[in-house]
Amino acid sequence: MEYLDFELPIKELNEQLDKCQIIGEESDVDVTETCKNIEKKLEETKKEIYGNLNAWQRVQLSRHPNRPYTLDYIKAICGDSFLELFGDRGVKDDKAMIGGLGKIGDQSFMFIGQQKGTNTKTRQYRNFGMANPEGYRKALRLMRMAEKFNVPVVTFVDTPGAYPGLEAEERGQGEAIARNIFEMFRIKVPIIVIIVGEGASGGALGIGVGDKVFMLENTWYSVISPESCSSILFRSWEYKEIAADALKLTSVDMKKNKLIDDIIPEPLGGAHYDREATFETVKKTIVKTYNELSKKKIDTLINERMDKYANMGEFSE
Repeated sequence: MEYLDFELPIKELNEQLDKCQIIGEESDVDVTETCKNIEKKLEETKKEIYGNLNAWQRVQLSRHPNRPYTLDYIKAICGDSFLELFGDRGVKDDKAMIGGLGKIGDQSFMFIGQQKGTNTKTRQYRNFGMANPEGYRKALRLMRMAEKFNVPVVTFVDTPGAYPGLEAEERGQGEAIARNIFEMFRIKVPIIVIIVGEGASGGALGIGVGDKVFMLENTWYSVISPESCSSILFRSWEYKEIAADALKLTSVDMKKNKLIDDIIPEPLGGAHYDREATFETVKKTIVKTYNELSKKKIDTLINERMDKYANMGEFSE
């Protein structure tokens, strides 16, 4: 387990607990009571730290290297039924954007999402989860396929942003994202969006329009990352914590501002502390939401989807 800077007290207690257990195993000393006290202190420390996280700390948790990624969710939810589909039928297959058909029970879904790598080699292969235009065009192709065969769509958002390289701009990055947003309003099947990690800028919005939008508890969703915001406003990344707080990018802030529909709770410490529990919670959320959406007529569904986004941004002074 890797630890973030604010998790160091937890790391120290875990190390103390490990040493205590080793002493008990290698000697005749009864350390039962000591271990229980450390475990109690560890639980209290976790509740204190994770119960008072600020915006920047949640951003850090959303990027935790042990956190599950899109393919982890899909494989856990669908098992062997997942069939990945490739290519945008125009340029090439974008490895940062994955998608395909999978089943939950007897119901088929079209799963689409950004995929990050787990080590240096796979991060480069997946372009750090930053999709090119062909990735968004692949996503739209799969959504249209889902529409053709009346299969609901589930998207997993986890990206630091769309790829900002020159070649991406030459191939129409802005148009590809805008086209996806436009078309997703009119896709004639239920669309469920779940932010499972980072939800940054247009890179997230390119697959982020849905009938229901959820955020896992320790994720963020914003027009810009805290570091980039700090860099623009203060010409330095040093003020990223201030920027994170000002951007109101946490799941609680997004729910309060009516920009998402609900928050999916995570195990204490984050999704990586208990992956199986997180997968099960996400699976139940998808099934429950689909059962609700499937009861609506398609015209009603599309009108409500459009109204949902048209009504965003209301405020009073």
